[in-house]
Amino acid sequence: MNKRTSFSSNLTDWYGRNARRLPWRVTRDPYKIWISEVMLQQTTVNAVIPYYGKWLTIFPTVEDLKRAPLEKVLKVWQGLGYYQRAKNLHKAARIICAHYEGKLPSEPEKLRKLPGFGPYTTGAVASIAFDLPCTIIDANVRRVVMRLLALDGYADTSQDQRIEEFLQKAIPSRNTGTFNQALMELGALICRNREPLCLLCPVKAHCAAHQKGIQKIIPKLKKKIIQDLDVAIGILQRGNKYLIQKRPSRGLLADLWEFPGGKIEKGETPQEALKRELKEELDIDITTSRLLMNVRHFYTQFRVNLHVFHCQPKSYPRPHSFRKWLPISRLTEYPMPSGNAKIVARLQKVIDNSRE
Repeated sequence: MNKRTSFSSNLTDWYGRNARRLPWRVTRDPYKIWISEVMLQQTTVNAVIPYYGKWLTIFPTVEDLKRAPLEKVLKVWQGLGYYQRAKNLHKAARIICAHYEGKLPSEPEKLRKLPGFGPYTTGAVASIAFDLPCTIIDANVRRVVMRLLALDGYADTSQDQRIEEFLQKAIPSRNTGTFNQALMELGALICRNREPLCLLCPVKAHCAAHQKGIQKIIPKLKKKIIQDLDVAIGILQRGNKYLIQKRPSRGLLADLWEFPGGKIEKGETPQEALKRELKEELDIDITTSRLLMNVRHFYTQFRVNLHVFHCQPKSYPRPHSFRKWLPISRLTEYPMPSGNAKIVARLQKVIDNSRE
């Protein structure tokens, strides 16, 4: 057995004995594999599991996804973040139904032309669903191979050429999906970011970093900087209905619905920011504002602090297609950023308590 075969067999044998039982690993359906791989990007396995099941219940086929309105797709996706992923799934489903009779094409060059199919998604679907010899590089694979080769530097795309060269030599001609999943699983369970479990590693004999005793300092770790963002939110009420508005179709959290408001600028109080934002967004003035709640939500790169006020407007904003007045019971029907969804839940509790 040569070195390449030994590495591959040791890795896949270990995977066969130790792989986590995950719902997307018991299917060869290309659609289900595609959905799981997109959901798993930038999102933890535990967070994805309930969303994966819910998604397939509502959109069991590509055709079901294609027929659904985008707003429903975004609502089902709500909470997973990076909403462009859901939009690309929807766009790709329409193309697949129009050009490939509702079935994902097996050819990597055709997959690559679909919305949202970058190198990772293309390689994952092609190898796992169709057993084609395509490599994949994600954060786990990047870290594992950097240690195997004792590569210096940060785990970013600058390393990918060296990593790709290694993978091209290591990947077997058959069962490539199993090999790729095994490499990712090794990174998730054994070759961990801060505390690698080298004694349990099935390929430690092939690892240059382990042999040199430098596995804990490869790759270099970047200090994560979390920025705070303070936002003033206005709850405008007319009878038993509340105003929400749709965000622009481009930019952060595009096409989601939210309560009006915006960023608190330097030197502003939350009340001053709210008055300014409501004038800019809705062309209205408010006479009073009362603090209802403070809500915090964490995103990948920043932490948002929402200062939520109940507002008394001098006049109501003009009707528009991207504004809706809705009772509290219907607000949950619309896709919202997670912070706004928390506001709705707490607002519902306030209303329920006032009725007791």
